[in-house]
Amino acid sequence: MFRTLPARAIVPVAVAVTGFVIVCCILLYSVMKTDLINDTIIHETNLTDTVIKSARYAMLKSDRETLRNIIANVGDLQGVEHLRIFNKEGRIMFSVDPREVSRIIDKKGAGCIGCHAGPVPASSLGPMDRVRRFTNERGTEVLAIAAPIYNEAACYNAGCHFHTAGQKVLGTLDIGLSATPLQKTLALMRGRMIIFSVMVLILTVGGVAALLRRQIFIPLREITEFTSDINNGNLNRELTVSSGELSDLADGIRAVALQLRNAVEETEKLKKDLEQTKEQK
Repeated sequence: MFRTLPARAIVPVAVAVTGFVIVCCILLYSVMKTDLINDTIIHETNLTDTVIKSARYAMLKSDRETLRNIIANVGDLQGVEHLRIFNKEGRIMFSVDPREVSRIIDKKGAGCIGCHAGPVPASSLGPMDRVRRFTNERGTEVLAIAAPIYNEAACYNAGCHFHTAGQKVLGTLDIGLSATPLQKTLALMRGRMIIFSVMVLILTVGGVAALLRRQIFIPLREITEFTSDINNGNLNRELTVSSGELSDLADGIRAVALQLRNAVEETEKLKKDLEQTKEQK
């Protein structure tokens, strides 16, 4: 397929290095993407816990106006696509979107099926199990998480509340953040990794090609030209290859060329001696 020695030497190296770099970059990108998504989920979980703790006092006092203000203020933060609190029946009690209030959530939906998959709703899930990704009606990709609001002693002992001690979960806070910043970060990371991969390929293949040229191709070319001149009868040329991996081969060819030169000189000397002898006779 490749007729020249440089092509046969460099192309396989380039293909091998390219495959290795591509595989490593894909694996590295997958790991970094997972880490970024996990960090985003942890950040969203912390934000959810902060909202629940901030609204705890208002819920204990049944102060709906303060609770609405907390939900509205958090909902105004950049990147927050939705924020709602619904009770154990799935009815939305508070939301940054007033149109959602009093709406019943589908318990078989993406945000609820994790807890309501079995006959008995699960009371707790890990952070990764509560996360869902979807595209909302505005076409924005959303990374959402639902956090249960647990019943505490301060809740069922408060005079204004009717929750019993046996009720473990009072409701759920559902918050969704735009995944656009995450996608931009991933796109930027992909672009930089592509540029880095191209630079690695160019430097690696270029370095290998330069090393092969200096240590292999140039000495081989000199040896080839030297042997070609010897075949054409030019016995006075010198072979200058003196270092590198091919120096032993050059020394052997130089020794053979020297022997051939001596043999030719002896032959010429014998011819002259014979001619002189004939003239004397």
